[in-house]
Amino acid sequence: MRVLVLTQYFPPEAGGPQVRLGAMCRELADRGHEVEVVTAMPNYPEGEIRSEYKGKLYVRDTYEGIPVHRLWLYTSKGAGIKRVINFLSFAATSLIGLFKSQRPDYIFTSSPPLFLGIPSVLASKVWGVPLIFNVADLWPDSARHLDLITNEFLLGLGEALEHWIYRDSDFVCAVTEGIRDTLKQEKRVNEEKLLFLPNGVDTETFSPRSYDQSLAEDLGVEDKWTILYAGTHGYAHGLDVALDTAGRLGSEDIHFLLVGGGSEKDRLVRRADEMDLSNLTFLDPVSPETVGQLYSIADAGLSTLRDSPLFEGTRPAKVLAAMSTGTPVLYSGHGEGARMVRDVGAGTVTPPQDAEALADAIKYLRQNPKEAGEMGSRGREFVMEHYSWKVLVGEWLEQLNRKTQEG
Repeated sequence: MRVLVLTQYFPPEAGGPQVRLGAMCRELADRGHEVEVVTAMPNYPEGEIRSEYKGKLYVRDTYEGIPVHRLWLYTSKGAGIKRVINFLSFAATSLIGLFKSQRPDYIFTSSPPLFLGIPSVLASKVWGVPLIFNVADLWPDSARHLDLITNEFLLGLGEALEHWIYRDSDFVCAVTEGIRDTLKQEKRVNEEKLLFLPNGVDTETFSPRSYDQSLAEDLGVEDKWTILYAGTHGYAHGLDVALDTAGRLGSEDIHFLLVGGGSEKDRLVRRADEMDLSNLTFLDPVSPETVGQLYSIADAGLSTLRDSPLFEGTRPAKVLAAMSTGTPVLYSGHGEGARMVRDVGAGTVTPPQDAEALADAIKYLRQNPKEAGEMGSRGREFVMEHYSWKVLVGEWLEQLNRKTQEG
């Protein structure tokens, strides 16, 4: 089977979608399938095309032996009209990459951005091949609920585009159970079209490791109870709760490491400086392998989300990474991810944006190391059984084959 993957986000960029899609492509290739990728010039989360790709419209590249077509786009970070132009520019230039690719058996398109549905549907019709539209975040619902777009005319256009893409896709693939339910119940996507491919984790990259003393010393946390947040610093993540909690725990021997980039990072760094937080360190985005090593010095992994009904169907990939390393999870938020942590017994769950509750949870884990260790062990066992990419991609391919035959 030949699969053409269209995505704006792909390695070597750091971030949840990049890690997820890179792992999926690698697993498909390992199973003997042919994979080709059309993506943007690496620019996320800095919002600037990396030096080796600057000034170029098109670059043919490879990722672990997989052919990759990289296209220019207008770079931007954050929300607003510039971000919309960013999405639209890649939707336009991606057509070059699509038709430089071999005719596939399936097109697999990752959304957001929703606009990638336009070139995907066109390519699907020209080639006469099935389109799998993968929904990792419900747009324009997210834009509406987070007040990123308030113009009702624009939101209406987005909803019309969404309806057209779902209608003309052969399959619509959900990343969480909540998204799957919304697609079926609210978006009226036919059950026969629905596929399910949740976030997974590379259980080798993210595995329990011995404490890296030199890394801890380099970061100045060798004698500290360390909390690691490794992921995007965006509006939806509500990372102010980490700063507020660090402020509450200033007198404790506890340190926060916030690793990654995103639209909110500059503001968060300024706020941390204004608060004079000596127990919180920001680090630039790093490779998944380095994140795996950072977990060796972490006593807990942190995941945060804003208080919004939008996140009822959210299951952050960073939770699975922490669980896979045997690290207990501190989950600040509601929804599917919170239920998973609670049901597995892999950590503690506190209300979103509640710094007092998060501080209490941190103190509890620190004072109960045996229980924290048991949480980590349960998380690792659960991930190995249910959420390795080998397991997930295998189950997804079975769904795809079955529904293709039924169709």
